[in-house]
Amino acid sequence: MLSRSARLLALMQALRRRRLPVTAAVLASELGVSLRTIYRDIGSLVAEGAAIEGEAGLGYVLKPGFFLPPLMFGEDELDALILGLRLVTQRGDEALGQAAEDALAKISAVLPPEMEDAAATSGLLAAPGSQDDTPHLGTLRQAIRAEHRLRLRYTDKSGAITERIVWPIALGFFQAAEVLAAWCEMREDFRHFRLDRMATAETTGQRYAKRRRILLADWRSRELDSDV
Repeated sequence: MLSRSARLLALMQALRRRRLPVTAAVLASELGVSLRTIYRDIGSLVAEGAAIEGEAGLGYVLKPGFFLPPLMFGEDELDALILGLRLVTQRGDEALGQAAEDALAKISAVLPPEMEDAAATSGLLAAPGSQDDTPHLGTLRQAIRAEHRLRLRYTDKSGAITERIVWPIALGFFQAAEVLAAWCEMREDFRHFRLDRMATAETTGQRYAKRRRILLADWRSRELDSDV
């Protein structure tokens, strides 16, 4: 049986996973507790300042923008954060690496006493990567965020050099290489470009024709279909 603090955290996580109101009955079934317990725990969370809207019989929803404090992370969650942030410091560009270090410092500063040394003494390490092969990572990240067209000078696997205008939608960090997923204007289709084969990458400052979330959904659908 979960402790009360663990149950309250699990209830908050269940609400965070949903954008639409969820009934107490569904929450009770998911957490393996009674309806009365759910009603009581919702009341306790609201009293502690949780931004939960709704009422019995209609359902509950957590307001957008509400975040759990880092001190409520479990041990496995903290391990995941530490490892993930350390990987970013090794494989990201300078700005992203610095942001990861700052985030790790903020998390470490607010951990409870029994976990305050977790980051410093963690046995989860990330090996240094080579950033020489990904000099354009910062430019690509900014173009993705701004939904701007990119001008690439690219060498394909056969050694041919081409210039492309692409609509960047996602970056993939794989063991063998970092890859940009984008809509290629020349091919009129989605293409994948290895970052280590980019001679130049420059933003045009121009928005591309579709919203990135739509392109991303189309690309994911195409990738799923190709796996079938």
